[in-house]
Amino acid sequence: MIKLLLWLILFVFAWPLALLALLVFPFVWLISLPLRLIGISLGAVFDLIDAVLRLPGRVLRGPRAV
Repeated sequence: MIKLLLWLILFVFAWPLALLALLVFPFVWLISLPLRLIGISLGAVFDLIDAVLRLPGRVLRGPRAV
């Protein structure tokens, strides 16, 4: 009986939060899109800098034996 009562209390408190999450999630996603694009761009820039800095070492090492 107590479990049923706890489930009913959870239902009463949880459904407004679930509805609020459904309404707020698209706005949070739209706000986070530019931040994700900035993150992808910065990752590409850092990979390019890493490749440029490692290029002399790779050239001096010579071809690898197969």
